Amino acid sequence: MRQLLVQVPEGRGEDVLQRARAHDATNVSRLRAGDGQASRDLVILHVNNRSVEGLLGDLESIPDAHITLLPQEVMALRPPPSEAPEQVTNVTERSPIEVFLAGLQSIGSWRGFLSYAVISGIVVWIGLYTNTIFLLIAAMLISPLAGPAMNVAVASARGDGLLLRRGLLRYVVALAVTVATAAVLTFAFGLRTVTGLMVDISELSITAALLPLSAGVAAALNLVQSENSSLISGAAAGMAVAASLAPPAGVLGMALALGQWAMAGNTLFLLALQLVGINLGGAITFRLFGLSSRGARYERGKRWVFPMALALTAALLGTLMAVQFSNAPELQRSSRATEAVAVVQDIVQASGLAYLVEANVRFTRASIPDQNTLLGVVYVQRRQGVDLADAELAGRLTDEIQRGLLSRGFDVTPLVSVTVLAPPGER
Repeated sequence: MRQLLVQVPEGRGEDVLQRARAHDATNVSRLRAGDGQASRDLVILHVNNRSVEGLLGDLESIPDAHITLLPQEVMALRPPPSEAPEQVTNVTERSPIEVFLAGLQSIGSWRGFLSYAVISGIVVWIGLYTNTIFLLIAAMLISPLAGPAMNVAVASARGDGLLLRRGLLRYVVALAVTVATAAVLTFAFGLRTVTGLMVDISELSITAALLPLSAGVAAALNLVQSENSSLISGAAAGMAVAASLAPPAGVLGMALALGQWAMAGNTLFLLALQLVGINLGGAITFRLFGLSSRGARYERGKRWVFPMALALTAALLGTLMAVQFSNAPELQRSSRATEAVAVVQDIVQASGLAYLVEANVRFTRASIPDQNTLLGVVYVQRRQGVDLADAELAGRLTDEIQRGLLSRGFDVTPLVSVTVLAPPGER
């Protein structure tokens, strides 16, 4: 529930009261006030979140009305006292005008925005350089990317060209600053090789589009939910968006500085996929919760912008996914490595020679021209009754695994190492 303070010319307070009652306002009071020049009526009222925009629209026709909207959640209790539990549980989503105005308020100082982008880039770089995951989590919390992401989604839902341009500008600037910061630090500290976390982040899965779509929906839901009904914090929702963008931006900067063009291309593709997915998920969610091209105290939205933005975003997402699915394994390395582990398990089991103890399969960034290197380190234990030397057993399984991977459509160069292990007393 929201509290509104409405100041109107003397004698028009009754008009405010009548319109407030039409929107089920509670705990309404009318006071005589003054601004030092003329007497005025001051009306204090409380309405459900979803009724705010409708009430503001009805109050627009009252001349010289000054309205103060308190964005914090309030509990308006009224007699009888026994109904207090039911009254405080009647919590609704924020009105569209609140979501929109909150987005405009987030477009604050460029100095603070750029400072956070630089700091986020520094923390991302340290995390990638030292292979420290918790530093990447810290960078996600610091990153200012969630604000522009949601502003672009709000602008797409409301058809607001001005907010869309501002949001896109901040989006591009924040990403460019993060990329540049990571590149400069890579040069400054003389890093000469890629790190394990860089490889992990740059490798895409066939499920890569689900993360930005989910992040966009989660962040939008957090903005439209009332503070008292939201199940997660705003920082957590913003972190979901930043998780899709900040680490890949850092990897892109480092890969460019190292001349790792394949890694840079993969990460750039990943960033494009994330940007499109976040906007699609966020814009659809905002639209479902009532944001439209016209509303109280909002007239600059264009009706055609939302369907055009939706169609363009969906087309871009579909195109990116089509490119990803047609470029195996380069744009599917993470999921293909998981599939390769299952293939190794099937081959070892079908061989009848050994039991699989563990299989580690991953793509490497080996500097071998025109080669997708799939490295497999496999540990097995011989079955009872198998009378083969360890070297011969390992060689046979290596050949079968390599042939099996190639026969099942893995467009890779499989380099497999099989180690035969034995329990105590069997040597």
